[in-house]
Amino acid sequence: MSPAPSADGPSGNGRLLTGVVWAVLLLAIWLWGREITAVPRGASAPTTGDVAAVGRPLRVELPPAHRPLEPARPHRVEVPSIGVAAPVLARGLDAAGAVDPPPYAMPHTVGWYDSGAQPGARGPALLVGHVDTLTKPAVFYGLSTMRPGAKVRVARDDGSVAEFTVDDVQVFERGRFDAHKAYGPHQKGRAELRLITCGGEFDSRANAYTANVVVSAYLTGVGKA
Repeated sequence: MSPAPSADGPSGNGRLLTGVVWAVLLLAIWLWGREITAVPRGASAPTTGDVAAVGRPLRVELPPAHRPLEPARPHRVEVPSIGVAAPVLARGLDAAGAVDPPPYAMPHTVGWYDSGAQPGARGPALLVGHVDTLTKPAVFYGLSTMRPGAKVRVARDDGSVAEFTVDDVQVFERGRFDAHKAYGPHQKGRAELRLITCGGEFDSRANAYTANVVVSAYLTGVGKA
């Protein structure tokens, strides 16, 4: 995932998602393969220690979880609170074995890891996106501003729209990233969603951001496209 530099492509000073981020996702996949990501029912990822919470407003009333849906592939995601309405592109692993993000030429497209859970079906589904390019914001630029209670809608190929409610927004430092906390289910058996992009400061020496923003949500409703 190292195309030739361009106005919107990677460079020594480019502010782009890099291979470091996707290597982190590979670690999560490896952990799933070893079946160690399960979190006890009712538990959630902590917001202290290695994880710095972006924000958790007090007394936010969250709706009950909806039962998981039958699997169906996603084709569009909407996040009204940050103005996102983007197509979803299925992605696999790149040559290095990490999750392959959307091409740099498609900064306003969201990538879905198509060997993981399908949004709305049981388990955490992964949606990844660029935070910015060399010259402008990209699809998940506003992700770190999201708060619990916000809605995420995913249109699926079976004609349904899975509606998720955000229950957690966290920033994980790259050097102390814990894939279990980031990608393990908050409640076993639920249909959950992770929206992932870069965060922290941009390190020009490493050509990478210093952290990852992970927004967690769970299925709370279903409608028709």
